[in-house]
Amino acid sequence: LTGKQGTVQQSLEQSTGTRLRIRGTEVEIEGEPEGVLTAAEIVKAIGRGFAPETAMMLLKEGVQLTVISLEGETDKTLRRLMSRVIGRRGRAKQTIERLTGAALCVQGKTVSIVGGEVGLSRATGAVEDLLAGRTHAFVFAKLEKMKRLAIEGGL
Repeated sequence: LTGKQGTVQQSLEQSTGTRLRIRGTEVEIEGEPEGVLTAAEIVKAIGRGFAPETAMMLLKEGVQLTVISLEGETDKTLRRLMSRVIGRRGRAKQTIERLTGAALCVQGKTVSIVGGEVGLSRATGAVEDLLAGRTHAFVFAKLEKMKRLAIEGGL
């Protein structure tokens, strides 16, 4: 969270108008309520495995973080589900990111997504479809159709 010589922390504090105190794994955030909420989301995104640059996208209007938890699944099921989202050599994850404009991070027992309203919604739907057992071909075709319709419709 701090980055080289505290650059990430400084950037986060300046961007949100907050003050961060980091003690081990605990982070205390002080400042105006809106800045504190934004800083907390960015800290959460970094904690979920996103690069600080990706997490800082949350500063933009309309960009949000969604975390899909797979808590309660057996280790074998968890491994299978995460593998479906990641795909061979990361291709499924990359395809979802490319077709939605959202960023995905698969870590521990969660799949986290950062993106604008439309991209976040589409990426979340795609991940949920994969977790529900839909084929990769179906999910990608659905995303491509949504993207094509958005381009044709001027969205």
